[in-house]
Amino acid sequence: MPNKLENLKKLTTVVSDTGDINAIKQYTPIDATTNPSLIYQAAELPQYEFLVIEAIKWAKKTASSSEEVKNLVIDRLTVDFGKEILKIVPGRVSTEVDARLSFDTQKSIDKAHYLIGLYEQSGIDRKRILIKLASTWEGIKAAEVLEKEGIHCNMTLMFSLVQAVAAANAGATLVSPFVGRILDWHLKYEGKTAIPASADPGVHSVETIYNYYKYFDYKTQVMGASFRNTGEILELAGCDLLTIAPKFLDELQKMEGEVPVKLSSAIAKKTSPKKLSFNEGEFRFLFNDDAMATEKLAEGIRNFTKDLIKLEVFLFKKF
Repeated sequence: MPNKLENLKKLTTVVSDTGDINAIKQYTPIDATTNPSLIYQAAELPQYEFLVIEAIKWAKKTASSSEEVKNLVIDRLTVDFGKEILKIVPGRVSTEVDARLSFDTQKSIDKAHYLIGLYEQSGIDRKRILIKLASTWEGIKAAEVLEKEGIHCNMTLMFSLVQAVAAANAGATLVSPFVGRILDWHLKYEGKTAIPASADPGVHSVETIYNYYKYFDYKTQVMGASFRNTGEILELAGCDLLTIAPKFLDELQKMEGEVPVKLSSAIAKKTSPKKLSFNEGEFRFLFNDDAMATEKLAEGIRNFTKDLIKLEVFLFKKF
């Protein structure tokens, strides 16, 4: 009998949420995602030291100052991990724009152009790359420009329907609602230690976004992310994509049984969501009115920035 991971793959595109290339080989996902935290964790592993050394050598040859070396080496290392991952997965890899640019549209666009340029110089088609941008207003506006240029975007750090609607209106290829971080917030503020997967607020957030997109025929896809347990994952079976950490891929692989469909276009068409429309000011007000989304977005940007700085320090020692 196929295990639950294999059965889930029949309903949903499974994406590996790691920078560990060996882990990706083990679970044969279609796509893979990375972020500053995952790149930092992978860069510390001895088996990937060759990527670190090559990135440093290249940056030293290319840069005109020590400060530029620091900036270039991270971009190159991120792209080199992406290139290694693309040797394994048949689909796409998500590569994240520096979190410190989350509130600067033009600099986000410039960084995306640079990252895509590095991939294309290595013969990688831009169709195989998803540029990850924070789901701030500025990040969403950057995605709107990039998508028109044929650069596909994955909107990350997403915690609310208003972010998702703005991203879809901008033509983003993909959105990544963060299931587990939404759960974390509710557990803390409701004083609970657990919430069943069927009542999980993070799961419900993805359901709401998915149903809205399918009901109104948006092309933007939904990829549930940042899970805390396999129950959350199985409650979203049928979602366009799910990005799953190796720990949970392993658990699903060891579980036997069928995986019932929880999300589908047919189910979504039976819902009747209210159509949302807003300008920048209205977006900011609606988003600000959601305490969970506001706090988790800010926290996510801070934490990705911390890991970028850790990576910079780690690489600087290697210089």
